[in-house]
Amino acid sequence: MPKKINVKGVIIPNDYKWFFDWLEMDCTCPNDVEKALDEANGGSVEVYINSPGGIIDVGSEIYTMLRAYKGDVKEYTVGEACSAASIIAMARYSEMSPTALMMVHCVSTGANGNHATFEKVAGMLRTADEALSSAYTAKSGMTKEEALAMMEAETWLTAERAKELGLIDAIMFENNEPLRFTASMFTLPSAEQMEKVRKMIKEQANGSDTNESVFLTHKAKLNFLKLKGVSNHE
Repeated sequence: MPKKINVKGVIIPNDYKWFFDWLEMDCTCPNDVEKALDEANGGSVEVYINSPGGIIDVGSEIYTMLRAYKGDVKEYTVGEACSAASIIAMARYSEMSPTALMMVHCVSTGANGNHATFEKVAGMLRTADEALSSAYTAKSGMTKEEALAMMEAETWLTAERAKELGLIDAIMFENNEPLRFTASMFTLPSAEQMEKVRKMIKEQANGSDTNESVFLTHKAKLNFLKLKGVSNHE
């Protein structure tokens, strides 16, 4: 049986994994994929993708691991492959559910400073766009100009359109039940949020939880789950 690898939820750095795990939120970091590939030990693997994207260098790292893996790899986008997750979907043989979506766009970030700072950041973003466009060109055979134009337009693709463009190899079964998806992006937790969670974890580990602190812990989880992302990352 092929080894199953889930690329679900946001694409995050390794050192944020504990935070999302404690809040019981789907996420994927490079260590998750690396561990699964090590366990597969050269055998075939199947990657199931349903992700709104995340941090670009993390997506690039996972893409590179999958592309370099010596065994057989098949990727299946079952919900959405947006932003950085669309890069991961370019790594090997790839299929999409007929109800799934793919989204590609330019890299975004935040900055503050004078005009020189923003001019420098703009140049960095253009360079990042060109680097990521290579994943689309390598998979589809489209030109760099075509890939960058697709990214510039923030393009949403059905499985049929993704196949027409050569971004996937096939469409999965046609008569499946509709899948749920979200087009929302996300923002990484702040240092303050992570510190509050660390404090609650320590209180639980020390056995100092009271009924009130347990209530507050669950309330904090619920409040975090209700937060909406305010910045987009590829």
